[in-house]
Amino acid sequence: MDDRFPAIAEQLLLIEGELRQQGWWDEASPNAEALSSVEPFSVDTLDFHQWLQWIFLVRMKQILEQDLPLPNASGILEMAEMAYADQSQKSLGLRTALKKFDQLITDAR
Repeated sequence: MDDRFPAIAEQLLLIEGELRQQGWWDEASPNAEALSSVEPFSVDTLDFHQWLQWIFLVRMKQILEQDLPLPNASGILEMAEMAYADQSQKSLGLRTALKKFDQLITDAR
């Protein structure tokens, strides 16, 4: 197991908490077509918060549960800054949690 797994698991919980707190957590999953986008961050079919909830968090939890290799790089904060450019104050907590996630991933390089 990668030594970063516990810290990453904690960050994933913080990210989920921020999504919930801001009202960006959906109870119903997007349709299969929306989830199968091949575009980065599924920008053509999902809002960024939906991508975080239904793609990113799900995939990262699978990686941790199955002891798979972590990604070599992460640039999620950059996308969050673009997605929430007009909501900088409201998204501050989420962007802070995503920044820490990016740091955890890149610190091992």
